[in-house]
Amino acid sequence: MKAIRASLISFFNDPGDGSDASTYVYFADGCVVVNALGCIESVGPWDAIKRTLGPAVQIDDYSGFLLSPGFIDSHVHGSQLDVIASYGTQLLEWLARHTFPAEQRLADPVRAAAMAELFFSQLIRNGTTSAAVWPTVHEQATDEFFQQAQTQNMRVICGKVLMDQHCPTALRDSSVAQTERVLRSQIERWHGQDRLSYAMTPRFAVATSEALMLMAGRLFREIPGLYMQNHLAENHAEIATVAKMYPQDRSYLSLYERMGFCGPRSIFAHCLWLDKTDWSLLARTNSRIAFCPSSNLFLGSGFFQLDQATDMGITVGLATDVGGGSSLSMLNAMASAYIVQQTVVQQNVVQQNVVQQNSVQKPINASSSSLHPLRQFYLATLGGARCLDWEGKVGQLAIGCEADMVVLRWSNDPLSRNRQDQSHQLSDRLFALSTLGDQRNIKATYVKGELRYFDES
Repeated sequence: MKAIRASLISFFNDPGDGSDASTYVYFADGCVVVNALGCIESVGPWDAIKRTLGPAVQIDDYSGFLLSPGFIDSHVHGSQLDVIASYGTQLLEWLARHTFPAEQRLADPVRAAAMAELFFSQLIRNGTTSAAVWPTVHEQATDEFFQQAQTQNMRVICGKVLMDQHCPTALRDSSVAQTERVLRSQIERWHGQDRLSYAMTPRFAVATSEALMLMAGRLFREIPGLYMQNHLAENHAEIATVAKMYPQDRSYLSLYERMGFCGPRSIFAHCLWLDKTDWSLLARTNSRIAFCPSSNLFLGSGFFQLDQATDMGITVGLATDVGGGSSLSMLNAMASAYIVQQTVVQQNVVQQNVVQQNSVQKPINASSSSLHPLRQFYLATLGGARCLDWEGKVGQLAIGCEADMVVLRWSNDPLSRNRQDQSHQLSDRLFALSTLGDQRNIKATYVKGELRYFDES
């Protein structure tokens, strides 16, 4: 057994505007005790916990640091580290110019193994302990990503990317029948092994034929516990292309419903351009959304309507979406999410004022829907666990949960240190941390109770 001492924060529910203290717990001087199985045995204030510790318990003392559940990335492309921060294009051109050439290089098993090792080590370096990961179309590359996730003992969803049209020939599945054989073989090897789960991973409706999508939907429904991960309504040109290819379907999402993609283990990334019927369909099927603020800003795709998803009761997790996103840091994603929400709020204010310009009614409050700092951390922890159907396993510092944890510095340089010195409320300190923070704020990362990263500085 071991005990980790630090300030600690964890969530019981979505904190919304932060006014409901019952949605989270914070101990200025707290402690988590981890048992030999890598699960949380107890959690509470240090003064209470220390009296229960025997002399053989190892104590990792991070007094002055913040202990949080490990971050959960709901959508990230492990194959795209070569093209992170690539200049000057939007989605479809970006895929053709940057992404597809990079993914073709992972046909080389040596390069694929090196990329998988780099990717998972960098996730841990950034405090991310669980993720829904996209590899490439290559069977061996996908195996390498699973192998590295297993080596690090991480809780990971992954699955071979499915593409057979409108992409380079070298990245196309040869046939639906052969692809199904590969999928079934990989599912047998990896699904349910240790902390791993397999996902049907169609690229998107432009690059995945109807026959291949139907096969993926059939396996998703047939094999217990499988996931479905996909891209949905990210970019106007993408949506127009799908509409032209499938004129019989009412919308992009209705096509996916016809393919059998919707459900409680379905994770749709982006979801920027949906109508009321689409929002209702996501809610009715209990499908999940991966909110990708950094990539949506970087590729100029649009602004996610977080309030709309919340009002509809749709579960949302936060995601980096590297390589469209420019950082694997979930702190960076939190900061981008705040900027997106601020923009959405201001757009709504303008629209409301136009409607009410001759009315005595007051415009909506511009700050009423800003993304609260507590909610930023919720989306990256428990929100991510709920999005990926992992609640009760990860995403909380709670008894019985797996001890995935990140130890954070409140500041990483003189500027952020000065900012923290001026902060006296928890929410203000968290906001300064998310806004000014990056991977330098990560002091240590624990994966199922094992120390996987430690910064000596």
